[in-house]
Amino acid sequence: MAGKDKYGYKHEDGHYSKMTGKGSSSSYSIYDKNPSEKHHSGTHVNINLSKGKNGSIVEHGPDGKTIKTDISCYLTTACMKFYQDNFNDDCYELKVLRWFRDNFVTEEDILHYYEVAPIIVEAINSEEKSKLIYDYIYDNIIDFCISEIENGNYDVAYSRYKNSILCFEETFAKPLLEQKFIKVLKKSVPTNNTK
Repeated sequence: MAGKDKYGYKHEDGHYSKMTGKGSSSSYSIYDKNPSEKHHSGTHVNINLSKGKNGSIVEHGPDGKTIKTDISCYLTTACMKFYQDNFNDDCYELKVLRWFRDNFVTEEDILHYYEVAPIIVEAINSEEKSKLIYDYIYDNIIDFCISEIENGNYDVAYSRYKNSILCFEETFAKPLLEQKFIKVLKKSVPTNNTK
């Protein structure tokens, strides 16, 4: 890195990066050049790990056009896939799961879920059979947990919820992160043309 100024860290190639935030809310921004200059491009990853919050990725180009992508959890995504055009973020399943989360899930498990869920969603979305995976999540996690919660079997619901996170983290998140890490290493390894 070349150095830090009020706009963030200036890297040797001229791009800037900056991390801001406090507590459970933070933002990481990457700019193609000094963000005070006109016609710069940027990507902002905004994360809010407070109960019930997710985050977003905001990209803007030199033309000023902005694209915002919500970072959703795999439970919400599975409900979206199940209901398709009739999806409502306030559907019965998500209401029950949010109530359960707010009343029974530990803060540590909530924070872990919101850290790993976006990676799991990204990995599942890249799978050729992602619809089948989301159907499985709806049938075997969401529907199962709703039934157990309705019957007062909170420990059974919590166990299924927590085990799903651990399973999907191992099955989807870990391989995706390893793949991305390897790509970063390959990009950053200098080529040596000496004989």
